[in-house]
Amino acid sequence: GSKKVIKNIQNAQQEAEEIGFPILIKASAGGGGRGMKVVKKKIDLENAFFAAKNEARVAFGNDDVYIEKYLANPRHIEVQILGDKFGNVVHLGERECSIQRNHQKLIEEAPSPILSKDERNYIGKLAADAAKIMKYENLGTLEFLYEEGKFYFIEMNTRLQVEHPITEAITGLDIVREQISLSAGNKLSFNQNQVNFFGHAIECRINAENPQTFLPS
Repeated sequence: GSKKVIKNIQNAQQEAEEIGFPILIKASAGGGGRGMKVVKKKIDLENAFFAAKNEARVAFGNDDVYIEKYLANPRHIEVQILGDKFGNVVHLGERECSIQRNHQKLIEEAPSPILSKDERNYIGKLAADAAKIMKYENLGTLEFLYEEGKFYFIEMNTRLQVEHPITEAITGLDIVREQISLSAGNKLSFNQNQVNFFGHAIECRINAENPQTFLPS
């Protein structure tokens, strides 16, 4: 994906050529699929670019967009991490949230049913190492797309997410309690070797939709 915000259509054309079609135009301030356009052919780039910017401006008051590789059939994998101010970081495994509607998550699972043990260890360590390098403190989630054995970073959510209870269910850890403790300046109360996973947890989310247009409400 692009390293910076795409300022104009000339930059967009150059970036799209380097990445290769199909590409995805995304609002930098976006979420829930707003300000996001898939472009499969060069001829459609200009219209999609300005449509994404307009949508982002209306939804977020910010029309900055960037471009990334478009994956046609990925799985959505996210890793829960916790870090303290002393440089200790642990991961609490991954959640899968591939079942979505209108780019909003409907079903969350922990652990992911698609990952092997080696892939699970790899992506967990990668997320924890990244947070450690950033000197990240407190709780966060690193989100990835997964396709054909490869992980592609999407974003990091620097907050507690509504799907955190399924991670608590398979680890037996109280993430909210730990978050408050870390905020108070305390050291993590456990290390990576003390994190054990058992069972499987699923969360079902109810998202309100406009009954006439069926768009998120």
